[in-house]
Amino acid sequence: QVQLVESGGGLVQAGGSLKLSCVASGRTFSRSAMGWFRQAPGKEREFVAGIRWNRGGPIIAESVKGRFTLSRDNAKNTVFLQMNSLKPEDTAVYYCAADPLNTNSQNGRQYPYWGQGTQVTVSS
Repeated sequence: QVQLVESGGGLVQAGGSLKLSCVASGRTFSRSAMGWFRQAPGKEREFVAGIRWNRGGPIIAESVKGRFTLSRDNAKNTVFLQMNSLKPEDTAVYYCAADPLNTNSQNGRQYPYWGQGTQVTVSS
């Protein structure tokens, strides 16, 4: 099994930056695609960014492209989401998720393992 714990959320002014971390445990992590999703009040959960374990670069959602970047450090069992130029509409609970099939899907239903989320609030 895979367990995921997010951290790094908080309150930031528009235009500011935050870096989210997700620490994973479990023997399948090194071969899992990792994704970041978010859910704002009254809205559906949406894909933010994802990356396969062994090859290729990250996939970034169009809504955050140019502002958010994703990286992973397999040696430390950690994935990161660097968020720059934050906007109030980025306010949401951010979740990391793991897909042992290494699909790097943008559909959250592909991911069987999820963290508890970390709140990001961007003030105007």
